[in-house]
Amino acid sequence: MKRFKLIAHTLCPYVQRSVITLLEKSVRYERVDIDLANKPEWFKKLSPMGKVPLLVLNEQDVLFESAVICEYIDNVTDGALLATEPLLRAKQQAWIEFGSNILQMIAKWYHAQSHAEFLDVSSNLHKAMEHLEAHIKLPYFYGDNFTLVDAVYGPIFRYFVVLESQGVITPLENHMRVRKWTEQLMQRASVQQAVSSDYAELLIEFIKHRDGYLGRDLQDHAVEFQSEMIE
Repeated sequence: MKRFKLIAHTLCPYVQRSVITLLEKSVRYERVDIDLANKPEWFKKLSPMGKVPLLVLNEQDVLFESAVICEYIDNVTDGALLATEPLLRAKQQAWIEFGSNILQMIAKWYHAQSHAEFLDVSSNLHKAMEHLEAHIKLPYFYGDNFTLVDAVYGPIFRYFVVLESQGVITPLENHMRVRKWTEQLMQRASVQQAVSSDYAELLIEFIKHRDGYLGRDLQDHAVEFQSEMIE
């Protein structure tokens, strides 16, 4: 029996997809969270790219990059979250890569300094949602069965769910099929358990401290809320 240790960070969406996969495959694992702003020396030695997640196997072998980690976990455990037929598997991997591209856009979204830059990234995110809207089968991406594609998009949509709770209009707006998919994913136990109970609060504080347009907007919302409470 292999021993799995996941080196992680509380807010990392790539860690979340790895955790979702571990939970879906009922794999017992140890989780070690690190501070990415103050990376331990042992982590720097283990991670050639300086990023999380890392999956350490039997205190010896180390895997990096979440797509590789998820696929490995899927391959060495019972059941399959990726198709075995080559063409369908390739299509699933392509949508996983598309999800990684969306995560990069989300990072640009909350780092955008000006309103114009924020709107430009928002437009690209809306276009990405349109592509997804046209391909979702529901209730999950490929219909009734949860796959690694769903494991990838759960952390993506969680950003939007948290921000909508703060009054932010997100790229989910006017994309009803994507929203239904989001709702389905947010109800799944593995997706819920992939983050800590204080995740939403930590994410909001993280974005506020980026000092971008979105962070400033969230700070303004907080001031308005406090003013209403005082009145």
